[in-house]
Amino acid sequence: MTARFVDANTLTALVAGATAAPSLHNAQPWSFRYLPADGVLRLYADVSRALPRTDPDTRGLHMGCGAALLNLRVAATAAGRAPLVRLLPDPADPTLLAEVTLVGTDRPDQILAGLCPAIPRRHSSRRPYSERPIPADLRDRMCEAASAEGAQLVFPGAWHVQELLELVQDAEGREALDPELRAETAHWTRTGPSGSGQASDGIPAEAFGPARYGRATPVRDFAAGRTVPGRGWAVFERDPHIALLGTGHDGPADWLRAGQALERVLLTATAGGLVTSMTSQTLEWPELRWVTRDPGSGIAHVQMVVRLGYGPEGHPSPRRPVTEVLDVVQDAVNRP
Repeated sequence: MTARFVDANTLTALVAGATAAPSLHNAQPWSFRYLPADGVLRLYADVSRALPRTDPDTRGLHMGCGAALLNLRVAATAAGRAPLVRLLPDPADPTLLAEVTLVGTDRPDQILAGLCPAIPRRHSSRRPYSERPIPADLRDRMCEAASAEGAQLVFPGAWHVQELLELVQDAEGREALDPELRAETAHWTRTGPSGSGQASDGIPAEAFGPARYGRATPVRDFAAGRTVPGRGWAVFERDPHIALLGTGHDGPADWLRAGQALERVLLTATAGGLVTSMTSQTLEWPELRWVTRDPGSGIAHVQMVVRLGYGPEGHPSPRRPVTEVLDVVQDAVNRP
């Protein structure tokens, strides 16, 4: 394998694929820098897009950037490359999360490349799902997807799912009593109708899904008590399909791996005909995060709660243009 020049169109396509990844409140906390002389694409954390009240330790920020990194790997592999990744390559710069060397290959990873069509189709669906069972072989593929990225995916039993629903209610109650947390959520969500001036980040009202009627569900209500014109109500599934994604350790490198594992699971689910959504509410409170884990699974640290099933596809959330997130270093001599 040898490094190859990446033309502007290919580079734009790779970064566009990366930025289709999910992130906490769709804050899109990433930026990219391409070093043509080395064929290296760097992924940085954009700390100006951090959520200090919701995500004080930046675990969610790292996971979002990890998800973008997985998408980049998938898109690069589908383009006939074999991306070589170094996580946290510079201890002196914690915002430099990864370096990806884009090299050519005659034998691309077919499993990764096969996920590429799912990237533009994956959207969080916050609408009611069917309670139709998920086939065992598809569950197995999702578990294998998490394992391939150094994480673990488990499907908790019915009793723990009900406990998780109660924990979500607890987290919602805590959030309702925290004005700083409510204000941060309001900053990243748009309750008005979309128009020509629509923001390129955050969550639009069309992606909120209907308000919940009845029992708890693991779907975050981004309206948080605010009026959303035209928003209806719905009864959600009584026994939702829930998966817990976790890792053995709980530092920045683990969060980046968890983000890659999460996105690989989501793309595998999308390719298998499922829709998905995520909730991190119970993970944003240390005491609730601890009891979110399934005691029978062996997961040390839960990184995300994922809801899966068959149902309507989610509404796309906006994305910043590639020109806003990508910097190409023109002079290799002067690069940092």
